[in-house]
Amino acid sequence: MLKVLVTTWPLLLGVMLLMVGNGMQGSLLGIRGTAGGFSTYEISFVMSAYFLGFLLGSRMAPEMIRRVGHVRVFAALGSLISAVLVLYPVVPDWLSWSIMRAVIGFCFAGVYVTAESWLNNTATNETRGQAMSLYMIVQMIGIITSQALLNIPDPSGFVLFILPSVLVSLAFMPILLAATPAPVFDTIRPLPFRRLLRISPLGCAGMLLTGGIFAAMFGMAAVWGAMVGLSVKQITIFVAALYLGGLVFQYPIGWLSDRIDRRKLILGLSVAGAVAMLLTFALPLPFAVQVGSAVVLGGVINPLYSLLIAYTNDYLTKEDMAAASAGMIFLNGLGAIGGPVVTGWMMAQVGPGGFFLLMGLLFGALAAYAGWRMTRRPAAPAGGSFAPIVPSASVMAVDAVRDRAA
Repeated sequence: MLKVLVTTWPLLLGVMLLMVGNGMQGSLLGIRGTAGGFSTYEISFVMSAYFLGFLLGSRMAPEMIRRVGHVRVFAALGSLISAVLVLYPVVPDWLSWSIMRAVIGFCFAGVYVTAESWLNNTATNETRGQAMSLYMIVQMIGIITSQALLNIPDPSGFVLFILPSVLVSLAFMPILLAATPAPVFDTIRPLPFRRLLRISPLGCAGMLLTGGIFAAMFGMAAVWGAMVGLSVKQITIFVAALYLGGLVFQYPIGWLSDRIDRRKLILGLSVAGAVAMLLTFALPLPFAVQVGSAVVLGGVINPLYSLLIAYTNDYLTKEDMAAASAGMIFLNGLGAIGGPVVTGWMMAQVGPGGFFLLMGLLFGALAAYAGWRMTRRPAAPAGGSFAPIVPSASVMAVDAVRDRAA
């Protein structure tokens, strides 16, 4: 592991700085939008716009890279991210913010594709699994760190918009100066969705539902905190707990999933998520218990994403796995676009607790469907193909981690 860190640290450092900048602006917009008088529904559109841009960027980035190269795409998208980040406080309008969030999402998708393909190319067959595991850990650490930085200056000023812009700009230095040749990027076309649905109905439905849950969690957690009157420090603790849960539970659940029927774990995790979210919605819990619910939420949704990809791969040939990953990520992105909007509508109808209610209902729907699917066909043979993957990873990272796990 140390050898891998020595050879890949410039890329990993750059990715961590990128995640710090991205994590800061997501929470900050929720806090500032609520304080600025945006309605919950308006803020939900702002948050959904990121995932719309991310989905478009994921589809278009490979073609951009092939046409002008990694370095130019990386530099252009990075410059655009830095510029947009400092424009937020200049134009405090929810529609303008939505457009800017879509641009940010598009750019980050392209940046992730570039960074992940570069990291994949840097590693050897023997070290690729360790390198991609470090990449996933670094992403989580970056987002957790970003929440701590939100407590430094006053969130009502300009400093917190300038800081992520600076961090994103600095992130490109170690990546672009790394002594690694730019890799050749091959397009991965998804399987026809009709065929993918026949292969794994549970995988497709699960990716759509978990996309909505992850986007609601990522986009609306800070909005919920601001609506219930939490301080900035409390909001950042709550958001950090979401990602801490994913960091802690990803590997133990992955180890277990390679030894039992994955559907039992999908069912169990979904039930745990539904119970935790519905109890948090229904009961007046103290803040410490709500933080515990955040750990459970993060500890369920991140492994579920990886589980669904691994479960679908159990029914695929090796030749189809990369294409299936592209299709699964696209379905997850579709769910992510609608997640914040539906959450915002739910919060407008039933109050801030709608944040937990919607996620509880989505987890419940996934649990019910997983239970029904278990009656429709026998379990696939247990195998060691689980790979810890964050929901923001591109097809390049998913394919690399999955190949190494297999």
